[in-house]
Amino acid sequence: MAIGLAMHLQRAMTLAIADLAVPVITQYDLGRLVYRLYLDKKFGGETIERLQKKTPDISDLNAVIGRLVDAGVLESRKLVDNANVYRTLSREHVSDADIACCIDPFAYVSHLSAMEWHGLTDRIPKILFISAPPSAEWARHAEARMRRDLGEGHVVDYLQAGLPALKRYRFTRIRRTTVHRHASAHLGAYITVKGTPLRVATLGRTFLDMLRAPDLCGGIYHVLEIFQDRAAGSLDLIVAEFDTHGRKIDRVRAGYILEERLGLSHPAFDRWLADVQRGGSRRLDPTTDYAPRYSERWCLSINVEG
Repeated sequence: MAIGLAMHLQRAMTLAIADLAVPVITQYDLGRLVYRLYLDKKFGGETIERLQKKTPDISDLNAVIGRLVDAGVLESRKLVDNANVYRTLSREHVSDADIACCIDPFAYVSHLSAMEWHGLTDRIPKILFISAPPSAEWARHAEARMRRDLGEGHVVDYLQAGLPALKRYRFTRIRRTTVHRHASAHLGAYITVKGTPLRVATLGRTFLDMLRAPDLCGGIYHVLEIFQDRAAGSLDLIVAEFDTHGRKIDRVRAGYILEERLGLSHPAFDRWLADVQRGGSRRLDPTTDYAPRYSERWCLSINVEG
């Protein structure tokens, strides 16, 4: 009886995983698929035989995962250094960034990796930079996602059955690529690439990240080169991002670079002067020490050469 149950459920799970068309799948996603199959007792119009229980528990999930692994439908630790993330049978070529966005539904490609995607840099990052919300905010998004995935009235039953909650799966490597995760409070600062799981920081957000964390973007001199080469053509996008999500110091740094260093003009620059802090020790490059060279207009230490 147990073998018959597993075989029928195994086939339904194999088809359900194939329908997702993802390169990797987490224990949470496997749990929600099993839970839905038990509730519906059918898949693709076909009845799943011998599902006696109304809902599964963790032992049912573990049993079907084990059989899927034995059958080669799932593979553990093939792409990612986390045993709770499985490679699927999807053979389409996917990037490391695609995989990262499958594992973390609230992460997006950022910093030097986003700069490469937008064509801002010709450097090929050896590290994949991704951003995701801080832990508490991530957990709030996860609770909302579980309600959507499972249905408002099913979350409690699902968790009481010991099935895996949506959580942040830790990973530091995808294939041979090291992954750097950065905390970002602005979840909506990305675009989704149609037909893929990939999410990438918007162009405006990428310019903002360059000034906030130049050390994650090739260094301050590389950042200044990109501003010089590309900022004029994207000025309105940059201004909109700094107006919406920038802090005062972000706008001061951008104002100095865009207006005083590059000679560009925009109505926003006069507004940004209200963010100037006289008598302070603000620096153009936040990663290095204060320098005596100074912008009087933007009250900013120009702690870079040239």
